This record gives sequence, structure tokens and C-alpha cells, in this order.
Amino acid sequence: MTADRAGDFLRHLAEAGHADSAALRAEAPGGANALRRIWEASELPAGDFADQVALFFGMERIRLPQLMAAPALVKRFSPRFLREMGVFPYVAADGTARLAVGDPTDAAGLRAAEIVLGAPVAIAIASFEDIATALTERLGDEEAAVSEISAADAARAADDIDSLRDLASGAPVVRAVNDLMERAVELRASDIHIGPFRTGLEVRMRVDGLLRPVPAPAGVLPQAVISRIKILAGLDIAERRLPQDGAARLKVGRTELDIRVAIMPTQHGESAVIRLLPRDRGLLTMDKLGFGAADAATLKRLLAMPHGMIVVTGPTGSGKTTTLATILSILNEPTRKILTIEDPVEYEIRGVYQSQVKPAIGLTFAAALRSFLRQDPDVIMVGEVRDPETAHIAVHAALTGHLVLTTLHTDTAAAAVPRMIDLGVEGFLLQSTLRAVIAQRLVRQLCDRCKRPRTLTRRDIDDDPRYAALGLRPGESVHEPVGCERCSGAGYRGRLGVFEILTLNDDIRALMGERAGATVLDKAAVKAGMTTMLDDGIAKCRAGLTSAAEVLRVTTVR
Repeated sequence: MTADRAGDFLRHLAEAGHADSAALRAEAPGGANALRRIWEASELPAGDFADQVALFFGMERIRLPQLMAAPALVKRFSPRFLREMGVFPYVAADGTARLAVGDPTDAAGLRAAEIVLGAPVAIAIASFEDIATALTERLGDEEAAVSEISAADAARAADDIDSLRDLASGAPVVRAVNDLMERAVELRASDIHIGPFRTGLEVRMRVDGLLRPVPAPAGVLPQAVISRIKILAGLDIAERRLPQDGAARLKVGRTELDIRVAIMPTQHGESAVIRLLPRDRGLLTMDKLGFGAADAATLKRLLAMPHGMIVVTGPTGSGKTTTLATILSILNEPTRKILTIEDPVEYEIRGVYQSQVKPAIGLTFAAALRSFLRQDPDVIMVGEVRDPETAHIAVHAALTGHLVLTTLHTDTAAAAVPRMIDLGVEGFLLQSTLRAVIAQRLVRQLCDRCKRPRTLTRRDIDDDPRYAALGLRPGESVHEPVGCERCSGAGYRGRLGVFEILTLNDDIRALMGERAGATVLDKAAVKAGMTTMLDDGIAKCRAGLTSAAEVLRVTTVR
């Protein structure tokens, strides 16, 4: 019944032309959470998808203002159940119990609600995002009522490792950490930052590249929260003087996560940063990464080459790994053998042999590269060139008939050349092996639901120097962030890349032989037709994909 109805709705959505029919056909409906997976494949806004669900199933449609105004029945249920099932129980205007759901084909939540409430429950359709928002608002009030630990108990637990271990395994602390994870998944956060200060624990989550404060767990000891995170990551809770790194695989609600944990001692205790890597996130296509038509054509031409080196550059968190994973998915054919060495493996790609560095046992980038050359690969991906040894082996692998993909930390594409030379790679070897350098940054994408068009006037440009810095002129149309419930008031939802691709020609190779600096190489590349990251950002601003403020936040006017 569930699979059949989900499949019928999938076909309805594709035939109605609301989304990419090929992507929808690739989505296999059935089992729990079928419609959520169809929504994620369809790329429809959550509200529009819910409208289609209500229309197809002939059910009542309820929106976020109505959910927030209705008396909630969340006290009768556990927060974990509500979040895992993605349902919101409330009392309708006629006094009957209702259950707001995003997926009416998943009957488990309805059956459980009827058992708990002891009466029949009617269903209303709400968007997945509205349900998550309503749950966060209502459950936040309930969870803030957790009883507080006395100062004396806190001091004793902080000094007693056994007591701290017991406290970290207790229900309040376990629930607090689980709720933080669930909140991060709801917000689409990439990292959770937890740090102790004199006044208490501070929690922030990185959403679309920017940190956002969230309420800290109430009624739990900060040391116990950090200890619980250590236990999850397999770290030593008795060691508080040295940094520690760990990893774990968790299931948060219905989402499977790989987490990377970094612990650092600070003045008021230990801080923790948790990197969240959803295991089921799909690879992007070239256009979804944000490559313009000209850059996409250049990259496809480069990937058709049988050997050489392609370097992706940018600071930490600029999307280099995602770009490399997408490139690997394009190259991933049965006729090619692809080997990778990464730290960590963030995307699992079927058909690609992926390894993770383990310095403690001697498996470094350089050691893995030496072994790779005996494995008869066609394509090699090195997560990062960090030292001269790795740089030399990677260049020699490119010389011996392999296509080598790797990353560097530099500001611009041109700066990668002197950086490689600084690592000890001879200029003539670099001239022979380097095919291209891709530099990138990530800009926040304007929320499709609430972004507002604006036609610039002379006064706008005179009053706001950002428009003048980007070369925008009176009469041009741009879009600005507004803020709505879908984007949590930020005005932005999701990110896309801005790129520049430096390809080598005879002039640039000659400058490399002369050990020219990054500025000289950059000017030569622009003269040869390279589109800079700033120019790419301006084009995306004019296309209404991002704002002028975002472009200037991540790029530099040269």
C-alpha cells in the first residue's frame, strides 16, 4: 500500500512537470519516509511539494502559522519520536486531535499517535520544513524545563572521572547531545561548535558557511556534554590537557551520519567541534556546483586528457572535496580504475577504491601514493598536498601516465604555481604535468521563496559602495535577501561555488620557467581569457542566484 501510493504520487509529480522526471524515476519509492526521499530528489520547495501531496491525496493542507497557533499535544509524546517520525500532533479548531504529517503514506506515526491519544486522529498535510520548525519551537519550551544540577554535584563530577563517566552516560546528558545532533540535522548544519566560557556553555552551528548561535543544553553539566561527545568518538575522557581527534558513525532520527570530533583544551575547559557528514548525501552535477557554461566546457575538455595534474585550491570549507568528488563521479566508468587517499573519506562513490589516511600506523598521503603506483590505476585522487614528499610523488605519478587530482590551500588559482615550487617541485616538471588549477569559494544562495528583485538607481549605487565595487550600473536588476520560514529568516538557503580555472598556455609556461610570482601569472591568465572568481560571482549576482554582499564577502577585487 505504502510503496504503491508513493509510486503513484511520484508518477503524478513527474507527469505534472513539477520536477526533473529522470531524477524522480531514479528515486525508488517504498518503505519508511518514501515521500521525503521523493521531495529531496524533486528539488521542489517544501511548501510547493506539500501542496502537491495534499492535492494528490485529497487531504487538508495546514501551514506554519496555523500550526504555531494551534494547541500542541507534544507533551504526550517523546521528542525523539516526534522528530524521527516527522509529525506534529495538535488540536484542531473543532476540538479534535489532528496529526500534521509530510508523508501520509507512512502509517506508523498515525498508528502510534492513536495509541498514545486513545482516540482516532485525522491527518493534515504540512511541509517537512514547517513540521521541523514547529517541533523546534514547541519542544524547545519543554526541554528548557529539565531540572538543573546543583553546583556542588557539578564540582564533584568535574573532579571525579568515574562520576563524570556515569553522568555522561545518564539520560539527561545523552538526551541533550542527541537533541543537539537532531537540531543540527534540521538546520542542515555542517559543524557543531561547543565551547565552555565563564558564564556557561556556548553552542553554535555552521549553516551555509556561517556560524549561527543556538540554545545550549539546559540543566546539564558542560563537562558531561563534552565527555559524552568523547565517548561517542571513542576518546579518552580522562585526558583533558591535550587535543584529541576521533570519529563515529551515528543514526540521528532517520539520517545516518559520519561525524569527526576535534577536542581542544581551552581556558575554561575543553571545546569540541563536530563535523557532520551525512552518508546519504548525493553527488552534485557540474551545473549544480555552479560552473558557468564556459568553465564547464573547459573542465570537460581537461577531464578528457589521459594524464597530467589538475589542482583544486581554496581555503578550508570552500567546497574543494565536493568538487573533486563530482569530478570523480564524471570520470567513474568501468574502463577506468580510480584510487583515492583522503582525510577523511567524505563521499563514498561506488566503483572507486577509497582509502583514508592513518598517520598513527604510517599510512600518510605519500605512503599511499607510493602503493597506488603499483595498483595500476588510471586516475589518482590525493586529498591534499601538504608536504614536499607528497608533492614530488604526485607530480611523478602525473608524468608516468596517470591523471592526478589534488587540492592545495591558496587564495587564487595562480598562487598554486609558486606554492608547488615552494614545496620543492622543479619548474620544468610542473610545466610538463600541470594541466589546470581550479580556485573556488562558496557563496550563499538566495532563498528562492523570498528573494526580492531590485532595479538599481544611481542613488543606490552612490549609497552602497558594494554595487560600485562589482561594477553594477543604474538600470541593472539584482536580487536581495528578505527572509522567510523556509530559510529561517536568513534570506539564504544553500550554497553554490564561484570559480576560476587557470589553464596553461605557452606564455604561462614560460613565466613558470622564470619563476614568476602569482600576480604576474594571474594577469597573464586573465589576458588569456580566464574568468576570475570575482567575475563569476558578479555573473551569479546578475542572474539572481546570490547577492552583492555575498560576492564581496568571499572574493577580493583585484
